[in-house]
Amino acid sequence: MDYNKGMLPLLDIVKVSREISSFIENSLIESNAQGLVVGLSGGLDSSVTAKLCTEVVNTHKILGLIMPGQSTNKEDINDAVSLADSLGIKYKTIYIDPLIQLVLGVCTSFPDDEKYQMASANLEARMRMLILYFHANAMNRLVVGTDNRSELLVGYFTKYGDGGVDILPIGALYKTDVRMLAKHLKIPEKIINKDPTAGLWPGQTDEDEMGIKYSLLDEILYLITEKGMKKEEIIKKLQINLDEVVKVKLMMMSAEHKLKVPPMPLIVR
Repeated sequence: MDYNKGMLPLLDIVKVSREISSFIENSLIESNAQGLVVGLSGGLDSSVTAKLCTEVVNTHKILGLIMPGQSTNKEDINDAVSLADSLGIKYKTIYIDPLIQLVLGVCTSFPDDEKYQMASANLEARMRMLILYFHANAMNRLVVGTDNRSELLVGYFTKYGDGGVDILPIGALYKTDVRMLAKHLKIPEKIINKDPTAGLWPGQTDEDEMGIKYSLLDEILYLITEKGMKKEEIIKKLQINLDEVVKVKLMMMSAEHKLKVPPMPLIVR
């Protein structure tokens, strides 16, 4: 079922692309960094982010890191390599499974249950962050994040994993916006039409895990955050069930800690 009711206003994609390019350029100048490092997954968000980087930075100053895990689809690896080649940026493929096994091997054993599997999946994201920052630090570069606004608002990212970055060029764009921008940037249709996945386990997709389509999620998020609508108004506007809005609100509440500086006690002197 297509939930798109057209509530999310269309952006001026040319203007948005220009603004993001300026943001990337200014970030480099302000940080006195000598280039960029970006993780390439073969998916939509990382492909769009990498392309935007090439719009403003010389390709020899951009390093793409492809970091497959045991559940990474080989097709995604090939798409990431093809994209890097087409953009003319240097890339490295680093298989993270041996590193993951080393960490798991020195940790106290846990039962192989749902919590353990999620902890292991988050470990993969955090291992990729470590690798990105090693290269960025060694080369005096910035780590470029690939999370979008939809993911950030509902916490669909790993704290100190893919959430651990220096800049977020597409962080103000909903997933719907990113797809539009991808078409403008001439990202391959094969990548644009993929089911979004974090590659946490074989067959995993973002929408299945969240239990909601991005088309609906984006419209609910927009009406909550930018229009300030109450649940009853959103239900009427989008002609959906209360459960859908409640689900999104709960995800947003659960995500708040990921978007804030860690809490600390207030000490009065």
